Amino acid sequence: MSGLFYNLGRKIGPKVRKARWMWESATGSEADAIKVEHEVGRDLAREIRRQLGPGRDPQTEQILSEIGDRLVACVANKSRIFSFETVEGDEPNAFALPGGFIFVTKSLVELCRRDPDELAFILGHEMSHVIRGHAMNRIVRNSAIAAASRAAPIRGLLSGWLRKVGVQFLESTYSQDLESEADKLGVHLTAAAGYDPQACVQLLGRLAKLNSTPEKFDLGSYFSTHPPFEVRIRNITPQLRKHRRQAQR
Repeated sequence: MSGLFYNLGRKIGPKVRKARWMWESATGSEADAIKVEHEVGRDLAREIRRQLGPGRDPQTEQILSEIGDRLVACVANKSRIFSFETVEGDEPNAFALPGGFIFVTKSLVELCRRDPDELAFILGHEMSHVIRGHAMNRIVRNSAIAAASRAAPIRGLLSGWLRKVGVQFLESTYSQDLESEADKLGVHLTAAAGYDPQACVQLLGRLAKLNSTPEKFDLGSYFSTHPPFEVRIRNITPQLRKHRRQAQR
């Protein structure tokens, strides 16, 4: 298995090595690191579209674009660029790539009932993984990427690596601490953009009920790999109370 990861790593190419250096080196500016991170995400996004197939519902694309634009306007670091796309997929799912490429399956949009407030929380949560560096760290700390950082530069693209490891790698969970951090920043972005942050409790509570019924609704890997719904609600409740008090002033 270690040989497999080494061989995969050798095929990834110089972009990730440069991104890793920028990400970890004090000599590279934050703007430089974000630019290279975007290049890494662009290669990955191309492969995501190839594997899953782009969504073809203009109405859904418009909904995500409008919500995303309002959320992006609230991001403090204006060097960050985000894009929002729907993809095919039977499971309700969403994930963030380095560089701000956010993908949401059409089934997740439907699971949220196309509710703008609930979708704002989903997008804000995924954006938070990018803003806090979780998405890039996931890539550069993968064993295959670590091997690439030690290998001699050869021609190759991240998309080739992603074809081998599969989209499941991007769907895999972050630690509970990182998920909680993304929830909290997601709530903040949701409120700052003018959406109702209480919708996240509405969404998570409904999903908890679906998950506890005798015939469980298939929530797919996106929700099953996150912390339990009750834990997520408990963790963000103090922040929601704070937002509620501020809104009442």
